[in-house]
Amino acid sequence: MKILLLGKNGQVGWELQRSLAPLGELVALDAQSQHLCGDLSNLEGIAQTIRAVAPDIIVNAAAHTAVDKAESEPELARTINALAPGILAQEAKRSRAWLIHYSTDYVFDGTGDTPWLETDPTGPLSIYGKTKLEGEGAIRASGCKHLIFRTSWVYAARGGNFAKTMLKLAQERDSLQVINDQIGAPTGADLLADITAHAVRTALLRSEVSGLYHLVASGQTSWHGYASFVIDFARQAGIEIKVSPDATQPVPTSAFPTAAMRPINSRLDTSKLQTTFSLNLPHWQSGVTRMLTEILEKQS
Repeated sequence: MKILLLGKNGQVGWELQRSLAPLGELVALDAQSQHLCGDLSNLEGIAQTIRAVAPDIIVNAAAHTAVDKAESEPELARTINALAPGILAQEAKRSRAWLIHYSTDYVFDGTGDTPWLETDPTGPLSIYGKTKLEGEGAIRASGCKHLIFRTSWVYAARGGNFAKTMLKLAQERDSLQVINDQIGAPTGADLLADITAHAVRTALLRSEVSGLYHLVASGQTSWHGYASFVIDFARQAGIEIKVSPDATQPVPTSAFPTAAMRPINSRLDTSKLQTTFSLNLPHWQSGVTRMLTEILEKQS
């Protein structure tokens, strides 16, 4: 079996290189790859790559994820997030391959406080959300066998992330202000990758599982709750923290204006995923603890 992975050096792509390797021959590309095109802004090049590789499974971990920047470059965002997945889907349909794709909670308008179901009406607030939603639609319309995983608040020990930023600021400042009215579940790239590999194995045996799924760690928190957990963990681990325990102040989203609107309610209901693939999703704190342990060990 041959697997084509796009976006190999992103947070999720890096972990997918590990989780997918035991399943078959893995061809992993990114936008800088030389001999084969892994650049999703090059639609013809991507189509040619799929025909040259002839994969049984296409895994797309590449996307235009600079949410605010997308507001000023909507055409590029649409090419990468919507048109390219459409090409991937058409090629997957033609060759009878599976397409695995990742989407986002940003397809919703963020109202209410109930976890979103896959069947709930969408209403993206940003160019990023709109283009990701269009990409989902293009995949479904193609009729190819697919797994689309909507996720949120993705982090990894590798590269930059919210936790690393909070640790740095907590070591430098006397006080912090962190948004407390956006609610979601921090979700590790390693968890996404491992569940993807599990789901792919199932899909190869049961084509009827093709469809859209919500995939996040269990539980929920605010960015303020997330930051407080990170800082408390570091303090207990003996890291010198400048900010005092009561000086991490909760503030509303309006305190930090951005080019793109963020959904307030990023909760995703994962019942369909857990039932279909017989999975138990760990609490968000367990993954964050593992990530923090790795980060702090490297600092010591």
